[in-house]
Amino acid sequence: MAVIIVQASRLSLNDIHQTWLHLEHNLVYVVVLSAFVLVGSTVYFMTRKRSVYLVDYACYLPPSKLKVEHDRFMKHCKLMGCFDETSLVFLDKILGRSGLGEETCAPEAMHCLPPKPSMEAARQETEQVMFGALDTLFANTNVKPKDVGILVVNCSLFNPTPSLSSMIINKYKMRGNIKSFNLGGMGCSASVIAVDLAKDMLQVHRNNYAIVVSTENITQNWYFGNNKAKLLPNCLFRIGGAAVLLSNKSMDRRRSKYKLIHVVRTHCGANNKAFNCVRQEQDDVGKTGVSLSKDLMTIAGNALKSNITMLGPLVLPISEQILFFVTLVANKLINAKIKPYIPDFKLAFEHFCIHAGGRAVIDELEKNLHLLPVHVEASRMTLHRFGNTSSSSIWYELAYMEAKGRMRKGDRVWQIAFGSGFKCNSAVWLALKNVKPSCNSPWEGCIHRYPVQLSQ
Repeated sequence: MAVIIVQASRLSLNDIHQTWLHLEHNLVYVVVLSAFVLVGSTVYFMTRKRSVYLVDYACYLPPSKLKVEHDRFMKHCKLMGCFDETSLVFLDKILGRSGLGEETCAPEAMHCLPPKPSMEAARQETEQVMFGALDTLFANTNVKPKDVGILVVNCSLFNPTPSLSSMIINKYKMRGNIKSFNLGGMGCSASVIAVDLAKDMLQVHRNNYAIVVSTENITQNWYFGNNKAKLLPNCLFRIGGAAVLLSNKSMDRRRSKYKLIHVVRTHCGANNKAFNCVRQEQDDVGKTGVSLSKDLMTIAGNALKSNITMLGPLVLPISEQILFFVTLVANKLINAKIKPYIPDFKLAFEHFCIHAGGRAVIDELEKNLHLLPVHVEASRMTLHRFGNTSSSSIWYELAYMEAKGRMRKGDRVWQIAFGSGFKCNSAVWLALKNVKPSCNSPWEGCIHRYPVQLSQ
């Protein structure tokens, strides 16, 4: 533009007149060229990939009255009268090794004796979590509910009618043409799936806001039997949820925290063992629970390998990609006995949000990805403070790093989660500024106590 302006300023009136006469004699060519430029520009701007920004997010902080200390948990289990002595010993052993602290929370229905896992109690739990997170999100962003054009809600084990997304629309009186989705049965990695769906919708609907709400319901999914494979979730899962505001508006870049760079999803459901390793079913006496297979960690490891094989070329330096490719080809084509090369993902990311599914999950990823203790600190502390909150755990972890003041402009964040099916899903974010914790962060008032020393 500067060159054009300089050249135009040098033209005389006679030059301008001659140029006009030239255009008149070549009118067809000028019209065709102009039309080509106009159509090309229109196609480009209509089809180009739109940036998706994470404006802000909020995590639900349960009230202190819902806290479940270990001793109280075991005392409560004994008084229920549904667990035999072997199961009680097993619960105590698992809880001691779980990595959960004394401040994790369970829903009100589970504090009653006997517990009252009714449909109404389950609705109340879900409403408290979803509305609590959304109230904070709307207050922090000054976005009105009617401004939201896309709503995606994920909850695996509680899917009433009307749906959870309809409950939110009714509560906040959202507009009638909102694009709403309710994802069920998709496990602990469903938040990444929900973000991916919202991202795709934002590519189609311009100048829009999308909200992702990720939660799980404990009330109706506590196991009251004596099958050990189904008792594990009782020790690990706790109440929690998160609400995330996404935008494709260019004007929101300045106030947003992150930009979405990649979403990579891996589904291993074609394999029978993977498909059945996390399964909701009834035991021999008809009591429903979620069963975790002994092969879970092996299956998760295989899913992780498939996921990072697709993610690696998108994020890793070329040197790491070459090393990975050479060992892969050597093993596949010439049958060389070379140990598979694990790329150094510390070169691609500054921060890691590993789903706080359990102590074993975090340990396994720390070892397999050759991470340092500081890289898994957010995951371990989230598990200690809030327990396994299912799909929302990766947001509590992100909030932890912000509360610690570690998120700097240009930092890259890898959110990775595993879920039933079996799935391994990754989301990559870029920090657009030095990110400070939002108001009413779940770590507000307690971050000074972390990290804590965990027992071996």
